[in-house]
Amino acid sequence: MKIEVIDNKGENTGRKIDLSNRIYKVEPNEHAVYLEVKQYLANQRHGTHKARGKSEVTGSTRKIKKQKGSGTARAGSIKSGILRGGGTIFGPVPREYGFDLNKKVKRLAKRSALSAKAAEKKIRVMEDQTIEIPKTKVFISILRSLKMEVDKALFITGNVNDTAAASARNIPNAKVISANELSTYELVNADYIVLFESAVDIIENRLN
Repeated sequence: MKIEVIDNKGENTGRKIDLSNRIYKVEPNEHAVYLEVKQYLANQRHGTHKARGKSEVTGSTRKIKKQKGSGTARAGSIKSGILRGGGTIFGPVPREYGFDLNKKVKRLAKRSALSAKAAEKKIRVMEDQTIEIPKTKVFISILRSLKMEVDKALFITGNVNDTAAASARNIPNAKVISANELSTYELVNADYIVLFESAVDIIENRLN
């Protein structure tokens, strides 16, 4: 499929670029997208939560009353989880939430997300931009030119572009990542995807 290349003012440059049908025109696999988004969110969890169990709280291990004859339920030490001040029963402990996912499934998820956006005509290709100094107002002017001030826009550059990323850092609805940082979660979370020309070949090499 061919798509027009625009400049930072949102105007056509008169050039078109070819996007691979194997990436931007496949039947979206929703389950693959779900799995990679789930993995991404699971990897964001620190898993450092902790509650003290029966063996970790301070207190005597002496049996607090005799086993029989009290007329009430039997009880062990004062550290029991059913008593006030006792340990937490089945409380949370540090753990890893992340899980492995097949590389082919991850590639399919990214292709599915890109194809869904392409079908909705929410992918733009923009000629590479050079921002000398990180300036938020420069990036805001680009968003206004593209009519994306109120939409979530994901800009994908060819290589790591620190000045562009820093320029968009303070804009809540804009984000800049490199093609090598491509994430299904970011693709799904964005309303519009803006590909820099240099990112197109890198994405095709990664996903083909």
